[in-house]
Amino acid sequence: MPYFDAASAAPLHPVARQALLAALDEGWADPARLYREGRRARLLLDAARETAADAVGCRPDELSFTASGTRAVHTGIEGALAGRRRAGRHLIVSAVEHSSVLHSAEVWEAAGGTVTQVPVERSGAVTVAAYAGALRADSALAVLQSANHEVGTAQPVAEVAEACRAAGVPLLVDAAQSLGWGPVAGPWSLLAGSAHKWGGPPGVGLLVVRKGVRFAPRGPVDERESGRAAGFENLPAIVAAAASLRAVRAEAAAEAARLRELTERIRARVPGAVPDVEVVGDPERRLPGIVTFSCLYVDGETLLHELDRAGFSVSSGSSCTSSTLTPSHVLKAMGVLSEGNVRVSLPPGTAEEDVERFLDVLPGVVAQVRERIGAPTGGAGAVSSAAGAASSEVASSEVASSGAAPEAGAAPSGAGGGAGGPLVVDALGRRCPIPVIELAKVIGAVPVGGTVRVLSDDEAARLDIPAWCEMRGQEYVGEEPADRGAAYLVRRLS
Repeated sequence: MPYFDAASAAPLHPVARQALLAALDEGWADPARLYREGRRARLLLDAARETAADAVGCRPDELSFTASGTRAVHTGIEGALAGRRRAGRHLIVSAVEHSSVLHSAEVWEAAGGTVTQVPVERSGAVTVAAYAGALRADSALAVLQSANHEVGTAQPVAEVAEACRAAGVPLLVDAAQSLGWGPVAGPWSLLAGSAHKWGGPPGVGLLVVRKGVRFAPRGPVDERESGRAAGFENLPAIVAAAASLRAVRAEAAAEAARLRELTERIRARVPGAVPDVEVVGDPERRLPGIVTFSCLYVDGETLLHELDRAGFSVSSGSSCTSSTLTPSHVLKAMGVLSEGNVRVSLPPGTAEEDVERFLDVLPGVVAQVRERIGAPTGGAGAVSSAAGAASSEVASSEVASSGAAPEAGAAPSGAGGGAGGPLVVDALGRRCPIPVIELAKVIGAVPVGGTVRVLSDDEAARLDIPAWCEMRGQEYVGEEPADRGAAYLVRRLS
C-alpha cells in the first residue's frame, strides 16, 4: 500500500533500524557515569552529536537532543525570549508556521508579550520586505520555517536571516521538513529539527543554539544536554536519528531530483484529469516530495477515506477532516481553496508505478465523492448550463428552509438576483463543501451583473467562497454580518 504522508512521518530508514538495534545492546547505560558501560554510552552519544552537527552545519557543543521536534521548538522559543528579555518582548512569526510555533506565540502573548504574524503570498512564502518590516527596536526573537509542512513552499530563510542579523534580532529556524534534504543557509541563530521527518525514530528532536546567542533555559534543568533537555537521554533513538540523517543526506541529491520529477508529474496532470482543481504552493521554490491540491465540491474527509480504501495514505488540510471544523491555518493564510484538500508527500524510495496508479485512481474517486453529495458535474461550463432550470427551485427551497423571511432589500428567490435584490441561499448549519455547492447550483439562474447572497456559519466558507469566485471568474463582493454566521455576496460576471 503506497504511503504518501512522509511530511507527517517518514518511514524508518533501514540505517536507522540497524543503528537502533545495535545501540540497544551497546548504549543502554548512563553516559554520565565513569565506568566502562557509561564510557561506551558516552562515546556513542558524542559520536551521534558530531554526526548531527556536521549535517546541520554547526559545532557539536551548540547542538542538544530533545524529546521531540515540538519540544525543541518550545524550548528554543522560550529560552531565546527569556535570554533577551532586556531587549524587548516582541516576537515575530510567519502566518504559516507549524502549530508548535503558533502555540508558543499564544502563550507568550497571554503572558504579556507582543506577537506579529507576517502574512504570506498566495504561494505560501513570506516576502523579505514584509518580514524585515516587522522587525522593531523591541524585537526579542524572530521565527521562520525553512519550508512549509502542508504545501512544501520553501521560505527565503537566508535573506530573512540577513535582515534579522542587521537588526540585531536572532532568528530561530524550524527546519523539521527540510533538514533531511540539506543544511539551512544563512546566518540563523537557532534551529530546530525532528528525526521522524527524515526517517529517524520518533521521539528525538534537535535544538541548535549558536555561540553568542543569549539563551536562558526555562523550568527545572539538570546537567544533561546543556540544561536544555532534562532527563536521561534516549541514547538508542538518538544514535539511530543521527545515523539516518547522515544516510538520507548521502542519498538526498539523487532522490530529490527523482521525487521532484514525480511531484511535478502530479502537479501537471491532476488539473487535466480532475475538473475544478487548484494546485497550491510555489511551483519552483518547494520541497521535492510535496504536492498539494484542493478539489471543489468535495468533502475532504470522505475523499481521504476513499483514497485509503483505494490503497493510498494521504493527508489533508480541509476543515471537514478537522475536529474543529476550521480550515488549515496555512491554507487560510494563503487565501486558497481548502475544501477537498489533498497533500501528497512522497517518502524517499517511492516507486514511479505507485504515482502512476494514484493518478489513474484519483479522477474516479473524486467523481464518486462529488456524485455522492450532489455536486455539479461537467467542469467549468457546468455551472451556467446545468444550473439553469433547477437553480431557482434550489434557491427557493433553501430560503424556505431557513424559517425566516428574506432580509430587507432581498428579492424573492425566483427573482434571480436582478434589480429586485440578491438571490439568497441559506446554507446555515451545513458544512464544507455544501455552501459552495449550493452557490454553484444557483449562479446560472442569476443574470450577468446580478448577485447571490450566501448565508453560512461554516468557517470554511470564508475561505472557499472567495476561492470559488476566483476559480470561476466571478466577483466576490465581500462579507456582511448576519443574525447567524455571515453573509457572503457574489456577483455574476459571466
